[in-house]
Amino acid sequence: MRTNNWLRMVMIGAALVSLAGLARSEAPLPRVVEFNHHVRPILSDNCFACHGPDENTRKGNLRLDTEEGVLGARKEGKVIVPGEPERSELYLRLIGHGDRQRMPPARFGKKPTAQQIAIVRRWIEQGAKWQKHWSLLAARRHEVPRIEGSTWGRNAIDAFILARLEQEGLKPSAEADRRTLIRRLSFDLLGLPPTPEQVDAFLADPAPDAYEKLVDRLLNSKHYGERLAQYWLDLVRYADTGGYHSDNHRDIALYRDYVIDAFNTNKPFDQFTLEQLAGDLLPQATRAQKIASGYNRLLMTTEEGGAQEKEYRAKYAADRVRNVSVVWLGLTMGCAECHDHKFDPIQSKEFYRFAAFFADVQERAVGRQVQDRLPTPEQAQQLKAIDEKIAVLQKRLNTITPELEKAQAEWEKTQMGKERKGLPREIGAILNTEPAQRTPRQKEALANYHRSITPLLQSVRQELAEVQKAKADLLAKIPATLITSAGAPRMMRVLPRGNWLDDSGEVVAPGVPASLAPALSVKNRRATRLDLAQWMVAPENPLVARVFVNRLWKLTFGQGIVRTLDDFGSQGTWPSHPQLLDWLAVEFRESGWDIKKMMRLLVTSATYRQASTVNAELRQRDPYNYLLARQARFRLDAELVRDNALSISGLLNETIGGPSVKPYQPAGYWAMLNFPKREWQNDSGANLYRRGLYTYWCRTFPHPSLVAFDAPSREECTVERPRSNTPLQALVLLNDPIYVEAARAFAERIVKEGGSTPESRIQFAFRQAVNRRAVAEEVKIVAALYQKHRAQFQGDRAAAAALLTIGAHPLPREIDPVELAAWTSVARVVLNLHETITRN
Repeated sequence: MRTNNWLRMVMIGAALVSLAGLARSEAPLPRVVEFNHHVRPILSDNCFACHGPDENTRKGNLRLDTEEGVLGARKEGKVIVPGEPERSELYLRLIGHGDRQRMPPARFGKKPTAQQIAIVRRWIEQGAKWQKHWSLLAARRHEVPRIEGSTWGRNAIDAFILARLEQEGLKPSAEADRRTLIRRLSFDLLGLPPTPEQVDAFLADPAPDAYEKLVDRLLNSKHYGERLAQYWLDLVRYADTGGYHSDNHRDIALYRDYVIDAFNTNKPFDQFTLEQLAGDLLPQATRAQKIASGYNRLLMTTEEGGAQEKEYRAKYAADRVRNVSVVWLGLTMGCAECHDHKFDPIQSKEFYRFAAFFADVQERAVGRQVQDRLPTPEQAQQLKAIDEKIAVLQKRLNTITPELEKAQAEWEKTQMGKERKGLPREIGAILNTEPAQRTPRQKEALANYHRSITPLLQSVRQELAEVQKAKADLLAKIPATLITSAGAPRMMRVLPRGNWLDDSGEVVAPGVPASLAPALSVKNRRATRLDLAQWMVAPENPLVARVFVNRLWKLTFGQGIVRTLDDFGSQGTWPSHPQLLDWLAVEFRESGWDIKKMMRLLVTSATYRQASTVNAELRQRDPYNYLLARQARFRLDAELVRDNALSISGLLNETIGGPSVKPYQPAGYWAMLNFPKREWQNDSGANLYRRGLYTYWCRTFPHPSLVAFDAPSREECTVERPRSNTPLQALVLLNDPIYVEAARAFAERIVKEGGSTPESRIQFAFRQAVNRRAVAEEVKIVAALYQKHRAQFQGDRAAAAALLTIGAHPLPREIDPVELAAWTSVARVVLNLHETITRN
């Protein structure tokens, strides 16, 4: 025994010497170690797979994800002895020698770094204080830090940011110039560039609240709703096709328009949540609320004839759990479909209880989904009036018909034995036949003839036909959409290992994970989607407000306070500013879930208004800008790259809402789509120039121009698009018909509005595209490009003509084709500038 203790102490001493040397080469250890911030991520990465929530893979009956498991008594000895790392089995296993004793074992494929082990040791030395996972604790309004001797800052956000910067010995960057600020705001709030006139007006405004007035104007723009809707549609995987197998069309554009309108009218986020999850269950649900409930129908569905209904019901249930849990809770509940979650306190049973909320959604497991036509109030009133008129006309017909039958009998009597001049031969023959001996066909022919010569009946019938046609025409104008209709809930059971063929699992009722507050309390009835929605936005729910404000932060700063936008669990990143995140979440909830108020708060902060330039110190100390000592710069999203080009060119069609549109797409791109075979048909006229938000979204083959700039397929929830930088993107901007046509229209503006000299036209182009004057070197380079291409097109007029026929925009007859082609080349370059497609 003494020998073992002596060996253990030698091992500890050797490990400490090793750790001391290695730790010096890494970042300094935190002075105060917090379990959530510093220790939990280490345990989650290295230990939870074998000693976490999943009881099926748990080794040694040891849990390291619970307070009882870490600090409770065990017959094998204590895992942690607070204050004494040398007596704590966890620490001893981390520093042990050999596969048998050291944890995790070599076969696990990863191990904690020396610094991480030193952090665990310091945590134990400081008393091993346990914390429930930070995202499961109730958000609270932390006191706003007071910064002595600083005049920097405009609202509470800045106080939190500055306090952290001062801890790190850093200072915030200077405020960006006004040109940068208006471009940044315009892209962030509208997804569109400002016009030169708007820039000039802002630069010339001497009012102390000029910036705030600009923010309010943009928040009240009809395009604000489009900008926020684009991100929301990524989250909820909005698309115009079903996704699976033949990926057939479905009508759902009304849902997209509902989202745009919700953001534009500043619908409170709690109401926005209720309407989407359970709009159909609200008392006297409105048309808009029914459309909102279409959220539950946005998942991928199949029309494949050989598909198994039972399998696809399981797929749909799992899809809904994944999407709802990520969109509103920021949790990866999808990991619990086949087993208990490996890292977070979510059991597989709870996954299926969550799925049971949606078991009442009426849909076809296999086949074309039924769509509903939802008339507007005006259309509903018109339909009601038409139906009332039809009823009146039908009643008149019902009254006239017996009278006509009586009149017909009298008429027939008068015709018997008479010379029937002018009567059709067939009718004359029928009248010569005794009534009792007439066939049914003869009787019908005689009745029809009699009616045809009755003006009143003919008039009523004609009027009825016209009204019925008017109704048919009106119905054809009412768009169809997918909405949620509740019915008898389907049975939901746990699927062992996610196997849809296995019926041995327990039957479950709707419920939420036990680890999440508040407890869902319903008495003597089955919980509904409305109960779930109300639970989501309850004040005690620790996640929903945090998750949403974190995504607003991402839209305005380029990344979230929690960088893992879809994972607020153990595998997610720790918030860079946890107290600020909590403060924002409480502010959002207590504001009445006011989205515009939160956006205004974010973009009016001094933190937001910083320059995005980076100096050597910041590049070294904070290369990823976690501390926010500067603003971010990044390429625009795919749709906004296109919108930007169309706006600069003057082609942009600013119509809000309506059916999806089909801009130019390469012929044959849909060649592999079957059942049925189909081909993309380019739209025409103004629809070619709608915003990218309205582009038809085929999940199997998303528009290639958007895909080049990292647009997702929307088969699953997308919380953050990657931002790649590839040669293909430059080729798209130079050669895609969308951008060539935009360049051609832009060139027309340059020639018509830019003055008479190359220099003045170049300055006009830069003012339109990047809202500044070109510097002398830029003018020199672009002028040389213009002269070179003008000479080439002068010698090859056929090439100029070919360039100018790309796209449907009409060719101006008053401009020399050679001149226009040369300036089109210039415009293509200007639209391809890094600065043109970058939000600074």
